[in-house]
Amino acid sequence: MSGNGVEERLICALDCEDGMAAKAMVDELDGVVSFFKVGIILQAATGREVVDYILGRGKQVFLDLKYYDIPETVEKAVARVAAMGVSLLTVHGNAAIVQGAVRGRGGSGLKLLAVTVLTSLDQADIEEMGYGCLLEELVMHRVRKAREYGCDGVVCSPKEIEAVRREAGEGFLVVTPGIRSSLGEGEKHKRFASAGEAMRRGADYLVVGRPITQARDPRSAALEIIEQMREGLPL
Repeated sequence: MSGNGVEERLICALDCEDGMAAKAMVDELDGVVSFFKVGIILQAATGREVVDYILGRGKQVFLDLKYYDIPETVEKAVARVAAMGVSLLTVHGNAAIVQGAVRGRGGSGLKLLAVTVLTSLDQADIEEMGYGCLLEELVMHRVRKAREYGCDGVVCSPKEIEAVRREAGEGFLVVTPGIRSSLGEGEKHKRFASAGEAMRRGADYLVVGRPITQARDPRSAALEIIEQMREGLPL
């Protein structure tokens, strides 16, 4: 799914609390960023308004809503998203839930991403949640199940990219948040890497929010990250 140009592999997370700010950021980054992530805050604030705006500008949308509900509900919700023309959607759950999502997207171009372990969590956090295994073991278990259930890829931290790639192969999408850069402060990720390092490890797409959206000059910030990505590509 990733394009030939490295700039097409940068997804800007619209960390905005209202539609006006989000649409202004899309306009600000026009010609630099062509892929945007809409998460639960923005979706709750604007419904599909911002999604439709992005799509109407000829750009792609990653809808990060982490659907997790009974299989029938997830199937119907994913069918609605597929009809919107969204490119990527996150889902979470067991076989029945994820397979419901796969049925819901049908023959559309929507790609489904399974959530592995959030970048804000570390080993102590997953133990607190009741998992009696190493964090990477949980990630890899979810990668294997995602492939088995029919997902197109996963969201994982930069630290697990290489292990995911070895397990799942080149046809499986690896979408990576947790990108830290000198442009950003106050990181909330516990498992992170630079844009160049993530690309060297084999990520298909990088998701970057605050280092772009909270920069004094978002266009320059995005261009700098794209250059870091380009430097990380194998020769």
